[in-house]
Formats: sequence, C-alpha cells, structure tokens
Amino acid sequence: MPIATVNPANGELIETYDALDGEEIERRLVAARTTFGQYRATTFAERAGWLNRAADLLDGDRDEIARTMTTEMGKPVGAARAEAAKCVKAMRWYAANAERLLADEHPTDADAHDAGASRALVRYRPLGVVLAVMPWNFPLWQVVRFAAPALMAGNVGLLKHASNVPRTALYLEDLFRRAGFPAGCFRTLLIGSGAVEAVLRDSRVAAATLTGSEPAGRAVAAVAGDEVKKTVLELGGSDPYLVMPSADIEQAAATAVTARVQNNGQSCIAAKRFIVHTDVYDAFAEHFTAGMTALTVGDPLEETTDVGPLSSEQGRTDLEALVDDAVDRGASVLCGGSRPGNLGAGLDRGFFYLPTVLAGITASMRIHHEEAFGPVATLYRVADLDEAVHLANDTPFGLSSNVWTRDPAEMDRCVRDLEAGGVFFNGMTASHPALPFGGVKRSGYGRELAGHGIREFCNATTVWYGPVHP
Repeated sequence: MPIATVNPANGELIETYDALDGEEIERRLVAARTTFGQYRATTFAERAGWLNRAADLLDGDRDEIARTMTTEMGKPVGAARAEAAKCVKAMRWYAANAERLLADEHPTDADAHDAGASRALVRYRPLGVVLAVMPWNFPLWQVVRFAAPALMAGNVGLLKHASNVPRTALYLEDLFRRAGFPAGCFRTLLIGSGAVEAVLRDSRVAAATLTGSEPAGRAVAAVAGDEVKKTVLELGGSDPYLVMPSADIEQAAATAVTARVQNNGQSCIAAKRFIVHTDVYDAFAEHFTAGMTALTVGDPLEETTDVGPLSSEQGRTDLEALVDDAVDRGASVLCGGSRPGNLGAGLDRGFFYLPTVLAGITASMRIHHEEAFGPVATLYRVADLDEAVHLANDTPFGLSSNVWTRDPAEMDRCVRDLEAGGVFFNGMTASHPALPFGGVKRSGYGRELAGHGIREFCNATTVWYGPVHP
C-alpha cells in the first residue's frame, strides 16, 4: 500500500510520500537509542512539563488536526475534534499521575526480612525504545494513549503509522518536538508494512505495541517472540451488546445506535452483535432500526453528518461481502444493506455504506464469526440470560462487552462469565486514561491506559538490601 493521503469521501489522491530509505531508518534508530540514554535520567517534573505543553499545543491545533484526520480517513469532523480533545485529556492525566503510578513499591518489613533483606523495594524503570505500529481509525488517540504513558515512564517512541494517515503521523512527531521533548524522543517512520520486521528485530528496539488487525498482530507477535521482546497487542473485536427485560429499552436502543456507528462503524470496541431478550426484542428492534435509518450519511466535513465514508474502497468491499453472504444465507435486512444513492458534490466516488441492521443471523454466516468493520449491526433474539451469555462468548474475540439490565444478579453473572476485557453496564464501551483497556482471546493481550498501561513497558526491578547498606 502506498504511503498517501486519499480522501475517502471522494476518492481524490491528495498527496503521496516516499518511504524512508535504509540510511534514514538507521539514523532514526541511532537517535532514538542515544536519546533514551539521556532521557531516562530526566525527572517526572520535566517530562510532565513537556507533556502538558504538548497538550496545550494540541488543544490549540484541534480544529486543524481534526480536518486533517477527516480528510485522511473519513470520520465526521465533530468526532475528530472530540478525538483531539480526548488526547489532550489523556496527556494531562498522565502528566499529573505518572509519578504516583510508578512510585516505588515497598513490601512489609516482615516480608523483606523473610527474604533475607534489611529492606527491599520494587522500582519501575523504562525499557528503552518502543516501536508503535498504529492503525488509521483513531489516528491521534491510538498513538497518544501509547505515547503519553511511554514518554512519562522514560521510554522513547518510534511510530509506524498506517500508510493512509501520513499527515497525522507527521503532525504527531512535530507536536512532541514543539512541546520541547528532546530530539529523538518520538519519531515517525514513514515506512511500509514490509519494513516493520527489520526495525522490530533491531537490537536497539526493546519492545513493541500494535493496535490493528489479527493478521498484523500475529506477524508482530511472531517476530517479537523470536527476538524475545515484550509486546502489547490490541486487535479486533466483535463486542456483544446484551439487552435484558429490566433495561430502559428506548435508552438502550438510542445508545446502541451511537455504539455501532461511532467512527463510521470502524472501531474495535464498537458494539457489533446486539443480543436481545425475546420479551423486549420487538420493541428494541423497532427503536434501533428507526435510529439507524435516521442517521445522516454524507460529507464528513459537514457538521450535520452522522456517518461518513469507510476509510478505503477495499474496506467497503469487504463489508459488502459480509452482508451479501449473510443475506444469501437467509438474513433479513431491516434497514440499509447497500451503498447510498446520490449524495452529490462528488461524493458518489466516495466509499460510503448505509447504516445497516441485519436480523436472523445464524452460525452459518461469516458475519457471525468475523468482525464487521463498518456501520453494520447484527441482531439476535434470545430466550434468557444463559443463551445471551453463550452467544456473547461465541466469538474468537474478547475485547469488551455491553450489558443493559437493572438486575444486580444479572450484573454479577455477566462480570463472572463474559469473556471480554471489559463489561460496561447501561452504557457503551469507551476508553478512559484512568481505566485499563485491552482484551482476551484473539483480541490481543496486555493493557493500555491507567497504571496497568504505563507499567507494560517498564522493567519492574527488585531492589534488595542485605544486612549492611548505606
């Protein structure tokens, strides 16, 4: 895939970029490793000052970078501004909390003495150069939720961003430079996917984090495993959205619309499989379908647009194949199920797809097992909570889950039995800097955000003092 900005709303090629050659990659690896040797000795206060400055700059750039993201990958411009604001919040949160999250841990005196020490502690030390392989769907947030904790921990970062968001990738490098971080702390590598393995195998790279598809995760994990390097993977998701009889059905349906079409439906943590108790199925289906039908599809740079284009023509083709397979095997189309009609203003060349609800899904359909990365929802009717939980877990993915119920016993059951990295009650899944984020099964491993995330790329060092010490 060429490194290029292509406007998905009209298919226009705006700009192409040359991939870095071997000499330039080498220079950036040298700079990153050299910088780490010095940067690791900086104080939390110094790092917090730079990160807060980056937050201030990003806040000031919010409108400009929002338009850049929208032009590169198609999200509605209002959602792009909200993404930038979320990044600002995360930067400030880590600037304020990193020192506390990475404070030395002290076992009790009794445990230290039992270990033969006069005293002991655990200190979190940075690992070094971390390679981040990031996706296009949240081109700012996915990077910042890695970079903010990594930089505050004393690591340095190399970013290999998706090839369709080069302007955003270059903006991020410039942002951290303008904020005052030492040169080499955060650099963007404009390289193709074929060049990732060599960078990851380089001895100067200590670890890697990837958010993306399962095949990409497998590839990075295989190389990192061969090199015995730490990785954190956040891969695909096909999150269940359970609705039980005690729920507020109208609110559940309204939230379901947002949960499904956020980012034009291209979100790993978007609710995708709507599993509804038979007692409230008809009412939920009516409200949900009406809400999906009412969405405005169009130019993502228009403030009134709810759903913009998919990020690429191939993405739309893949989504259409899933829908066509389901329909061919007996699924009912409650709304959508096709490309929109005449959108005007050159948008007919864009990669749009109507918000879609499919019912009558069976295990014979590809969409039952695969992730639908676009504004397509699948609707299931179940007899009870047992069937709902079984169906929710009948997926290779386990990123997050949503449950609508007012019954405490049902809540306890879902926390115990749902195979996912998160369980969100009476609301939609969202990430927040204070809460760990990640999945199980083929949705990946490790955690981002909160204290769990900042410690992923730290060396938890045991410090043991014998009977004689200063």
